[in-house]
Amino acid sequence: MTARHTKVLIIGSGPAGYTAAIYTARAMLSPVLIAGMEQGGQLMITTDVENYPGYADPVQGPWMMEQMLKQAMHVGAEIVSDIVTDVDISVRPFRIKTDSGTEWTTDGLIIATGAKAKWLGIESEPTFMGFGVSACATCDGFFYRNKDVIVVGGGNSAVEEALYLSNLAKTVTVVHRRDAFRAEKILQERLFAKPNVQIVWDHEVVEYLGTPAKPPMPASVNGVKLRNTKTGAISDMGTDGVFVAIGHAPAVELFKGKLRQKPNGYLWTAPDSTATDVAGVFAAGDVTDDIYRQAVTAAGMGCMAALEAEKYLAGHMPVAIAAE
Repeated sequence: MTARHTKVLIIGSGPAGYTAAIYTARAMLSPVLIAGMEQGGQLMITTDVENYPGYADPVQGPWMMEQMLKQAMHVGAEIVSDIVTDVDISVRPFRIKTDSGTEWTTDGLIIATGAKAKWLGIESEPTFMGFGVSACATCDGFFYRNKDVIVVGGGNSAVEEALYLSNLAKTVTVVHRRDAFRAEKILQERLFAKPNVQIVWDHEVVEYLGTPAKPPMPASVNGVKLRNTKTGAISDMGTDGVFVAIGHAPAVELFKGKLRQKPNGYLWTAPDSTATDVAGVFAAGDVTDDIYRQAVTAAGMGCMAALEAEKYLAGHMPVAIAAE
């Protein structure tokens, strides 16, 4: 067992984690960022990114994350390719164990473990993920202007995605495996009023149809195979893109029972702050953001967490803020 101490330790390597590393490094706090199993986060499975400020032309998600990584390293952050296996925030300094056998202690902890979109889990999904199959209409809807799209789901997420896409796409078809939505009534009413939206009740997507990647041509979706959940009948439906909207799952396993969570499982933070209910522990990005879930908002929260951690370590941030 190797023991190491750092003033600030960051768990997670998406836009929130890297931004927190950049800011804390520039504050001369010598941060250590533990990258985790999927370094770079959800942007690593995103192709064209057009809505992150600062790039006149579309950029690739993996390339953007590589640039953030290099920037964090350039200003002095230490990036550790390891996986956190246990966190003890009941003691001071906080203790973090990793898969490599290292036991870290830290005075300030920034949690940026992110969240994952829930996918359907069907066999053809990995083939078309990012190539016609998306889990973020705000991110990718722009590419489907005046095209036909399908939204899968029946909760608030699905209806909100469908409403957003209805202003861009030619047609939006919502496929739901039940005969009624679980979404709020006001959202349903808005959706039903859209002339370019249709609902396919009692059906589920069991396969994506399209052309697998054949370099230099990428994979592309042209339809889905549907199954009637009541009769079992199979049918095909053509489409230009599929948006899976069955919810997100924040990566909070390490912190259950240790930090306050929102009713939907995301980490709770004080209003207008990244402070959790444990002083010195901050949460940024999709692990706490259940509303926006954008790279730019995650980066902004990473900046907030770094500035708040700096103030906390300097003794200028009241410990009581975490309990408010």
